[in-house]
Amino acid sequence: MNPDNPVIAHFTDRAERYNRSSNWVVDADLGATVVGLLAPTPTTHLLDVACGTGQVSRAFAGKVGHITGLDITPAMFAQADEMLDEMVVCSAEDMPFAENSFDLVVERQGIQFMNDAAATREMVRVCRPGGRVCLVQLCAVGENDRAEYHEILRLRNPARKNFYLREDLVALLTQAGCSKVDLHTYTSVEDVDAWSDNGAIPESNREGIREVYRNASDAFREHHAVATQDGNRFVDHMLFAVVIGTK
Repeated sequence: MNPDNPVIAHFTDRAERYNRSSNWVVDADLGATVVGLLAPTPTTHLLDVACGTGQVSRAFAGKVGHITGLDITPAMFAQADEMLDEMVVCSAEDMPFAENSFDLVVERQGIQFMNDAAATREMVRVCRPGGRVCLVQLCAVGENDRAEYHEILRLRNPARKNFYLREDLVALLTQAGCSKVDLHTYTSVEDVDAWSDNGAIPESNREGIREVYRNASDAFREHHAVATQDGNRFVDHMLFAVVIGTK
């Protein structure tokens, strides 16, 4: 993989503090929610796409028969080793797996940095008939908060390519060939100043994020239940879509 790739560069810079960069990264309740919805068995073969430091795999460890992790950033991968049975360094848009290789394919917070349609098609391709593909992504609530929230996400992750509403993720799985798609949601409460201190963005971007919160519309404040004590440190209730497609 090309180390000059902006996604690899971004996550190499973040790798050391990644597990401390957001509440949702290590949130056991979020992990348990995804595991509960997918209901794996001891013989399940799981593919963890954009596995990063292995926190999704950690939630499934001991509940499935085999876990394969896929990511493009070795600095992140290095922290996932103990959770994985197999590690593959490659792009999710072009996976080196045969069709119908996995019972479950899970992706969390990865496709926003990819050609998301191509990556989702690959996830469905390598999933067996009757298996499920799960996308877990931060989303805007709706049109009323979309512009402000997507600006916040852009400032936090300059390498980001895609921004979502919940229905966008449903469309990705439907268009990739899933016969049935179910939508679930999860709310993560985040300290924005801690969440923006990820080691990969300048202080000017962090201040830009604070400025969006200071000037947020009433609709945004309501959707995100924004709280602040001093106008400099904010708490945001961030929406995750957990979208599950059956092949």
